[in-house]
Amino acid sequence: MLLYNVTVSVDERIHGEWLQWMKDTHIPEVMATGIFKSHRICKLMLPKPEEGVTYAIQYYCDNQEALNRYFEEFAPALQQSHAAKYGSQAYAFRTVLEVV
Repeated sequence: MLLYNVTVSVDERIHGEWLQWMKDTHIPEVMATGIFKSHRICKLMLPKPEEGVTYAIQYYCDNQEALNRYFEEFAPALQQSHAAKYGSQAYAFRTVLEVV
C-alpha cells in the first residue's frame, strides 16, 4: 500500500473556505478517479507553522502502477484546478510513502 501525501500551507484568512472546498469538491474529484481506496485530512499541530494553517491530505492506493496512472491521467488537471482557485494562498508539495 502506498500513501500519496499532499501537504498544503494555506493562508489563514481563507483556510476555512479552502477546507470546505477540499471536502466538497476537490477530494471527491480525486476519489472519483478510482485510483485511491481511502483518504484522510490531517491538520498540522506541532511544530506550529510560522504562517497560515498547514494540512496533510493523505490518499491511499494499492501500488505504484495505480499511482503512476493517477499522475499521468488525472493529477495535472486536478492540480491545475487547485492552483487556479487558490494560487499562492495555498502552497502544496507532494510526497509518496510506502505503508510498512
